[in-house]
Amino acid sequence: MSSIKVATVSGGQTAVDTSTLEKFSAWFRGEIFKAGDPGYDQARTIWNAMIDRKPGLIARCTGVADVIAAVKFARENNLLTAVRSGGHNIAGKAVCDDGMVIDLSPMRWVRIEPQNRLAHVGPGATLGDFDHEAQAFGLATPLGINSTTGVAGLTLGGGFGWLTRKYGMAVDNLTAVDVVTADAQFIQANEWDHPDLLWATQGGGGNFGIVTRFEFKLHEIGREVYAGLVVYSLKEAKSVLEKYREYAANLGNNTTVWAVMRKAPPLPFLPGDVHGQPIVAFACFHTGDASEGEKAIAPVRDFGKVLGEHLGWQPYTAWQTAFDPLLTPGARNYWKSLNFTELTDGVIDVAIKHTEKLPSDECEIFFGLLAGEANKKNPEDTAYPHRDANYVMNVHGRWQKPADDEKCIAWARQFYKDTSPYATEGVYVNFLTEDEKERVQSAYGTNFKRLAQTKQTYDPDNFFRLNHNISPGM
Repeated sequence: MSSIKVATVSGGQTAVDTSTLEKFSAWFRGEIFKAGDPGYDQARTIWNAMIDRKPGLIARCTGVADVIAAVKFARENNLLTAVRSGGHNIAGKAVCDDGMVIDLSPMRWVRIEPQNRLAHVGPGATLGDFDHEAQAFGLATPLGINSTTGVAGLTLGGGFGWLTRKYGMAVDNLTAVDVVTADAQFIQANEWDHPDLLWATQGGGGNFGIVTRFEFKLHEIGREVYAGLVVYSLKEAKSVLEKYREYAANLGNNTTVWAVMRKAPPLPFLPGDVHGQPIVAFACFHTGDASEGEKAIAPVRDFGKVLGEHLGWQPYTAWQTAFDPLLTPGARNYWKSLNFTELTDGVIDVAIKHTEKLPSDECEIFFGLLAGEANKKNPEDTAYPHRDANYVMNVHGRWQKPADDEKCIAWARQFYKDTSPYATEGVYVNFLTEDEKERVQSAYGTNFKRLAQTKQTYDPDNFFRLNHNISPGM
């Protein structure tokens, strides 16, 4: 009888014979892939091309019954198990070598209750899927900035985007979850039932089970927003970032402006001689009254000599896809991230210095402005604790050729080292790379002990360990 070798949680391998796999398949409605099967290589490929892992099995789920069956099969056979939803995680936690992947990507459904302003979302849904359904009713909730990002992974780490200053983090709008736990039990968690589990999923990552349904509060924003870009030369970076810092400190919560430092892409509103040159771009967003939005963002156009701008009213769904061309799958990515309460002169100087020596045309640094509603909650209200972070910085190393790995990674690490003295002690868990295990506790701060206790309740054997892991604790 033939069999396949699959990694176990104890670090060894086990032989899964054909009859055992056939019994599992009989209960499983989705597809099952193993090495050599048609579609296997596509099924194991994720967004970050630096991740090239080869699972022993991939179980692609179509619904909750498949998820339960997959967890039972993995537990009965002691299999090392990863969980994939959108596959966008920078550290590549969605896949593993030799073990089993429970793939939720086919579960892309989104159902909107417009009267109750609630969204029910499957774990395979992307931001684009969510926005497509919610915007049919002029509704939205704070999620990310790239339409191909998975709702599940983004939310489980905290989640922020253009609406965060107005409506808080994604987890601040997460009202209920359905979870398949490590013992293959199905639990519905909300503020009345299993509130500890709901709390843990509000930023604690995939440590506590597989979320098969997310329930979000929705907000009426209409279908159009005032948004766009204002671009300056890096030569003016010192003065424009100082003005941005002052401007942001007094900004209303309907408005969000992020600073991005990179080489200029070939945007049609920029002169040809600017393409490929280092720039500071301000990504501007306003939801609400039309005249108020234009007035709120107008000062951004006066920071210095504008190289080019493109501002105006546009569909919210269009703005949510505006940065997709810069974040396509298939590139090599390595990130470093820090939180800041303010952009000090030291941070600005370091950012300029490192933007002057970008190692590839696709590398960039961004400062995402938070504050507003995101900072009104207490750190212990959700597993995501960073309510003092006014800015989240991401050093986004991105390039195409493996030969450039060393220089691009070194650039990101040096930038991180040089800016660390100005940062808070926290970090956004969704931006952690695979080599930053020592920073996981910093991602949760004073909530870490409570998360470890919750892990002990719902996953005492640490079955869900292929994540930014929180070990079970008493």
